[in-house]
Amino acid sequence: MKSDATVYVVDDDEGIRHSLELLLGAIGLKVRVFSDAASFLDAFNPALRGCIVADLRMPGLNGLEMQERLNAVNCRMPIIFLSGHGDVPAAVRALQKGAVDFLEKPFNPKLLLERIEHAIKTDAELSAAAENSAKIAGRVAQLTAREREIMGLVADGKSSKVIALELGISERTVELHRSRMMKKMSARSVADLVRMISDASI
Repeated sequence: MKSDATVYVVDDDEGIRHSLELLLGAIGLKVRVFSDAASFLDAFNPALRGCIVADLRMPGLNGLEMQERLNAVNCRMPIIFLSGHGDVPAAVRALQKGAVDFLEKPFNPKLLLERIEHAIKTDAELSAAAENSAKIAGRVAQLTAREREIMGLVADGKSSKVIALELGISERTVELHRSRMMKKMSARSVADLVRMISDASI
């Protein structure tokens, strides 16, 4: 589990906040608690890592409204909602909007810990994928228009000879552009290049 991962607890019930602080702190997890959605949104920034455990029914902004605002700023942190029995329809809507889980109150502490650990692992994977995509996009930005064009044709499995015919340039020119493109992309092979393009959704 990432050392910079934090569990952000958002609940207007002081007893819940306190019990979650103790429960999560006991296994070495960092915890920050908020008594309402607005205060959490004020503290939020996209660099935060970990997961959010929030009550669905809160005064002021409720859990669904908080989720909508987080979605609007492309928040990737997984959200686990806590809900009362009557909130199940709202919890289902939250799942449809991207929440990873919801547990009914009173929740099973062991089960909640399992869900939180899974959510933190998911966040770490999403974060690593986003960093990788940004790195690849940075490499693509260094390509000339011709190198990018040739990258697409190489990724389609076309040989330098075929590319030369399609573009109306010499095979040697294609090879030069191809070599520079592969170097800028840090691609060791065509398969490596195709994987990068797929990972970064280029």
